[in-house]
Amino acid sequence: MLIVLLRQYLRPYRRLLVVLIVLQAVQAILNLYLPNLNARVIDDGVLKGNTHLIWGLGGQMLAIALVQAGFAVAAVFLGARVAMGFGRDVRKALFARSIRFSAREVNQLTAPSLITRLTNDVQQVQLLVVMCCTMVLAAPVTIVGGVIMALRQNARMSWLLGASAPILAICLGLLISRLIPQFRMMQERLDGVNQVLREQISGIRVVRAFVREPHETRRFGRVNDNLTHTSLVAGRLMAGMFPLVMLIINGSNSAVVWFGADLIAHRSMTVGSLIAFLTYFTLILMAIMMSTFVVVMAPRAVVSSERIKEVLDTETSVTPPSNPIRQFRTPGTLELREVSFGYPGADALVLEGISVAAGPGQTTAVVGSTGSGKTSLVNLVARLFDVTSGAVLLGGVDVRELDPDLLWHRIGLVPQRPHLFSGTVASNLRYGRPDAPDDDLWIALEIAQAADFVLAMGGLDAPITQGGTNVSGGQRQRLSIARALVRRPDIYIFDDSFSALDLQTDARLRAALAPYTADATTLVVAQRVSTIVNADQILVLEGGRQVGLGTHESLRQTCPTYAEIVASQMASADAA
Repeated sequence: MLIVLLRQYLRPYRRLLVVLIVLQAVQAILNLYLPNLNARVIDDGVLKGNTHLIWGLGGQMLAIALVQAGFAVAAVFLGARVAMGFGRDVRKALFARSIRFSAREVNQLTAPSLITRLTNDVQQVQLLVVMCCTMVLAAPVTIVGGVIMALRQNARMSWLLGASAPILAICLGLLISRLIPQFRMMQERLDGVNQVLREQISGIRVVRAFVREPHETRRFGRVNDNLTHTSLVAGRLMAGMFPLVMLIINGSNSAVVWFGADLIAHRSMTVGSLIAFLTYFTLILMAIMMSTFVVVMAPRAVVSSERIKEVLDTETSVTPPSNPIRQFRTPGTLELREVSFGYPGADALVLEGISVAAGPGQTTAVVGSTGSGKTSLVNLVARLFDVTSGAVLLGGVDVRELDPDLLWHRIGLVPQRPHLFSGTVASNLRYGRPDAPDDDLWIALEIAQAADFVLAMGGLDAPITQGGTNVSGGQRQRLSIARALVRRPDIYIFDDSFSALDLQTDARLRAALAPYTADATTLVVAQRVSTIVNADQILVLEGGRQVGLGTHESLRQTCPTYAEIVASQMASADAA
């Protein structure tokens, strides 16, 4: 997965990578040339007292070192540029894929895990790319060139290279085989920490209201301890890696000096050649050690790349049609034909055999007990899910055949849990219609009974925090309703959007809403019968089945479920 991901997202940077490889190769070759000059300085200059040669060769070494430094700086700059561009592109692709997911895929992958993959997992792979570009690209040149140059100095000690490199490779291989499962577990447990933390921050009011701080502290402590334990196991393995590498390098250097001194004593090797061989030997093993940095990062990057590819390879269950229809046959109409819906793997259907039709100027209400499938029905109309069987028709066309942009531009959805984005009142209202003038915003606020509190907050430029936490639940609902009104869609969908309003505000809003939406089709999901008593038709759901369809008065006579709902609410009102 890692190779596939790198090949796909590094392709746009092929030219930079070629330049980077050249820069790294040149600076590695220059670095390999320096020990050879140093050997000549010792053998032909220092030992023979040739000061002129020392100055000449020293000047060459200084010039080469400066050029090498310039190439190295340029290589690091380009490497960082490639790595940062890679990370940006992967995050962009992950976000683009995630934003197209239906609720089914989001529930399957979970929001905390998606956030972790978009941030931490991408960072792990990006860090590997940085290490490869800045450290490892020069390693093969250093290793191969170092072996050749070392053999030129003295071929009799080549067996030391043949012994040290395999030992180093075997030790690193054993450590890596134990690191990969630890890193995989670490990323999964990081998901768990994010999930618990996200729940606790979002539900901080509930936690405090029920005095559950100690319980939530222990709950977070458990997932945090699990992550800590896994991190410690991986950390101990990583901590043992570098001392082991240094032990092999230093032991090998000691062996070079030991056997080299014997060769010098028998005049089979010069002092300068020994110093050069030792330098080449150290450069080779140091290149292997630098590769160890990548070896350390590779297991975690492999795990992260698998998690990234899982998101990128997950197709949304709400797929766009291959030949989308971009025109309605009967604009403004809505029809459900024998609609059934069930979640994958579920034993029973959530909705079964629902049939209802509505046209422009009509209001269709949906009522039923909790869990009867009201919100699922609304999600099918907006195509947040696709039906299991049957069809949802908008403007006379199956929504699965419509251009998704056309579908969503013609629907104004006010969800059951209204969500506001950080920004201002105006930026939230213009979310579905960016070019809407201020006058249209104020009209929508007046209809939604939100103008008064928006004025008190400071007008359209009043700040809104993330999720709209600086306004009350009822105010969030009214701003969400105003946002849908600004869009002026063909179909309005209100998913229990009046539940947080008091009865007087509810009545005023519905009275103001009626003339504004007179030419549109309106679908209202409601708990309060008073909200939908004047609807043109009311769809009654029970256990996911359609048990009634008609007006308020006719259903009271013909639908026991609806009559029971009305009676229970009237009894509650009398008791109050």
